[in-house]
Amino acid sequence: MLQYYEKIARYAIASPKNRKVATIDFAKVEIIRNFGGIYAYIDMEFIKCHGSGNDFILIDATRYPDFSREEWSDFARKACSRESGIGSDGVLLVVRHEDGVYGMDMLNPDGTYAEMCGNGIRCVARLAYERNYIASEDVLRSGGRDYKVQRIEPIDGEETFGVDIPINTWSKDFTFYSAGERFVAQKIEALDEQLEFTALNLGNPHIVAEVESISLEHLTTLGERVLQLRELFPYGVNVSFYERRSSREIFVSTYERGAGLTLSCGTAMTASATAVAMRGRVDAGERIEVRNRGGRVFCTTKLEDSITTRLEGNATFEWYGEAEFKSGVLTFERK
Repeated sequence: MLQYYEKIARYAIASPKNRKVATIDFAKVEIIRNFGGIYAYIDMEFIKCHGSGNDFILIDATRYPDFSREEWSDFARKACSRESGIGSDGVLLVVRHEDGVYGMDMLNPDGTYAEMCGNGIRCVARLAYERNYIASEDVLRSGGRDYKVQRIEPIDGEETFGVDIPINTWSKDFTFYSAGERFVAQKIEALDEQLEFTALNLGNPHIVAEVESISLEHLTTLGERVLQLRELFPYGVNVSFYERRSSREIFVSTYERGAGLTLSCGTAMTASATAVAMRGRVDAGERIEVRNRGGRVFCTTKLEDSITTRLEGNATFEWYGEAEFKSGVLTFERK
């Protein structure tokens, strides 16, 4: 980022004053001379948003093109803290790729990048749509994959978007079965001797198990145990339990990779709905309601040569703010 402002920095040092402030491309950049060192920060606008109770800090990163991936990671670690930061389940970035396609970068509270976030991509779609980056029916890219997104009729009076998520039944994230096979309702005894899991990749890896009653304590134990089973889950995995509440409703709880227990995880709800369809618990193509501790979404799974599940749910903007991130120190305020 400093290279981007090199000329400004030299100007600031040459000035009789120690400090200069410039406004460039929506970003206020402050250059400070401090014992020969040059430091820069960006005052950035953000939106506090949520999808089905999964709350995020949403930023249009196209306005801050020289903030590096490492700097965004550092920002996420500070900003997501519910004790000392803004507080959220992750950071969402609206990005624009070299071929002109808009997309989403999602960061977990630990600063790692997630390949996909079903609740997050709906919020990104809303901001991209409202800023005329995309049409009401378009494509967003995340984790190297393109996802069809669409603005649809509001649910419960909330701005609502749908996303079509291609489902892979195997990926390099799973080493306990072979490529070309499917792992549906089978045991992973090193993780749990009783439960039967279905393994799916939705851009990020998930294992889901049907249970009679969800125990968050047991779920947390398995989520933490995964970290000790690198031979089975070399890149970690999201772990979910789901209950069947009726023929057209399930309830899901998730221990997210890089985040822990969260109120909601869009891809976990989608994975659980997909597993229900793959097990024949509902008819393929039937729209079912998926609830969690944060809210609800609707999922429709198509079981054809390839599997696709449509996820529909809210993209709610709660409040707007400004953040200043300088030398690892975060300050923010509501607008």
